Amino acid sequence: MVTFYQSTRDKSNKKTASQAILQGLAEDGGLFVPVDFPKVDLDFEKLKNASYQEIAELVLKAFFDDFSADEIKSMVTKAYGEKFDSPEIAPLKRLGNHYILELFHGETIAFKDMALSILPHLMTQAAKKNGVTNEIVILTATSGDTGKAAMAGFADVPQTKIIVFYPKGGVSHIQEQQMLTQKGANVHVVGIDGNFDQAQTAVKEIFNNKVLHDQLLKNNKQFSSANSMNIGRLIPQVAYYIYAYAQLVKTGQITDGEKINFSVPTGNFGNILAAYYAKKLGLPVHQLICASNKNNVLTDFFKTGLYDKNREFYVTSSP
Repeated sequence: MVTFYQSTRDKSNKKTASQAILQGLAEDGGLFVPVDFPKVDLDFEKLKNASYQEIAELVLKAFFDDFSADEIKSMVTKAYGEKFDSPEIAPLKRLGNHYILELFHGETIAFKDMALSILPHLMTQAAKKNGVTNEIVILTATSGDTGKAAMAGFADVPQTKIIVFYPKGGVSHIQEQQMLTQKGANVHVVGIDGNFDQAQTAVKEIFNNKVLHDQLLKNNKQFSSANSMNIGRLIPQVAYYIYAYAQLVKTGQITDGEKINFSVPTGNFGNILAAYYAKKLGLPVHQLICASNKNNVLTDFFKTGLYDKNREFYVTSSP
């Protein structure tokens, strides 16, 4: 049974996983989400001894079932290997009565490496699978971490070009220098006057510009995205929630089936949405805690039901 993805704005607009990854954003501006969640056997008496790569394979095979098992294994092996400085990929460390999942062991020392290490492989394999010969132009907005991680992931990947937009004055000096000095013949970075939300909105407007879309196709190019709007970016993040739970079972801190809480620093909601997807797969989750900085639009939305996109934007030192 193939898992299909539908637009959040039109349920009749369905794509396979590889088609949704290639496209990034639906034609109507909606996001691609699973029509139905796949069935996965989360037996943690077995999974407690699984490597990060094995759990990543389990997740990707469930959600991206139009890729073969061999294709997924190959992509996972390439993504989660020598670029990470820990063989565990995402070590779990105890801090008092809490546990911290370390997601900074990738190439750019940002949690975005967890998904952006494999997205280029998913993208190029999806292109082959769908007979796409166009150059894939990746458009991405960043508040700092995504830009460098995406550029590092796609640098010199054949058949791709990546353009990153970041808010001038809205990222740290180190993040800006990381992006401006990234090597690769196919990487480009643009500073904009505005904040991250405005950069993200502009990227979505470009995606939805049919005239520009048609012009690109005439020149054998097409758009896609490396932001969390792309399910190829979102789904790989599901793996580390399952891996974290497996490690807690392995060390005897919890028993299989015991519910736990995840507190997730949240900006664009993709990271904690991956945790929700893990819960939908059957991961025993009690609460998902959405941790926000001063730009707490999500906190206010869940408390009041109001979403104010015109509110003042704050530059903070937190992620």
